[in-house]
Amino acid sequence: MPIKVSLAVVLARRNVKSKELAEYIGITEANLSLLKQGKVKGIRFDTLDAICRYLECQPGDILEFERSSRS
Repeated sequence: MPIKVSLAVVLARRNVKSKELAEYIGITEANLSLLKQGKVKGIRFDTLDAICRYLECQPGDILEFERSSRS
C-alpha cells in the first residue's frame, strides 16, 4: 500500500503509550495496533482528528504517501 503509517514514531517521540491514546480516541488497543502497523484499509476522519488532537500533530505527521517505483 502506498500510504505509510508513522503513528508508532509519533507516539515514541511524544512518550505516549498506546493504551492512553486508545482510551482517549475510544478504540481498542488491538485496533490501534493494527493502525500503527498499517494493516487497516482506512481510518475515519473523526478518529484521525482525535489522534491529532491528543498528539498535537498534523495528519501528515502520521500518514505519508509513498510513490511506487512503477510508472
